[in-house]
Amino acid sequence: MTGRWAKGQTGNPAGRPKKRRPHVSAFDIIFDKSLTFTQNGVERELTVAEVLELKTYQAALKGSKMAVRAILKMIEKRELALAERAPPPAHKPYSFRWEEDPRNADEAMLLLGIAVPDPKWIEEPRDTARIKLATWATQTALSRPGRRHLEKAQIDEVNRCTLDPDRLKWPRNRRHD
Repeated sequence: MTGRWAKGQTGNPAGRPKKRRPHVSAFDIIFDKSLTFTQNGVERELTVAEVLELKTYQAALKGSKMAVRAILKMIEKRELALAERAPPPAHKPYSFRWEEDPRNADEAMLLLGIAVPDPKWIEEPRDTARIKLATWATQTALSRPGRRHLEKAQIDEVNRCTLDPDRLKWPRNRRHD
C-alpha cells in the first residue's frame, strides 16, 4: 500500500457530492422557452419574455395605465443599460465668452410689457431708444413685502425710471422723506 487509501476505496464515505444546480427559478425556465407567434400574418419564433413584452406594448397602446407604467420602466432599464455600455464622452473644453451689454434684456422687457419706449425720447436711431419701466411693474416691485426704506436718491431714481411715477402708490413706511 503506497497511498493513504486502498485501491477502490475513497476518503469520503458519502461518495462524490452531487453537482449543484444553479438557482434557476420557474420563471427563468418558462421565459427561455420559445413560441411560434403570428404577427400580421407572419409566423415568428419568440421567447415567452418577448411575447409578454409585445403584449404589454399592445395593451399600452390601447390605453392600459399599468401597461404604460411597465413600458416606461422597460425604457428606463434599457436607457440605463445603454448608458453603462456607452463609451465615456470625450471631454471638450468649454469656452465662455461674456459680453456686457446693458441693453441685452431690453427686448425681452419690451415684449413682456415690463418696459415701454420712453415717449419723450425723440433721438435717432429708434433702435437705441430709451425705455422706462411700466408703472404696473414698478408698483409690483414696490408692493412686495419685506422691503427696506428707500432714501431720497433711491426714490428719485425710481421716479426717473418709471413711465408715469405720479400714479405710483407708495406703501406706508417705505419712503424716507
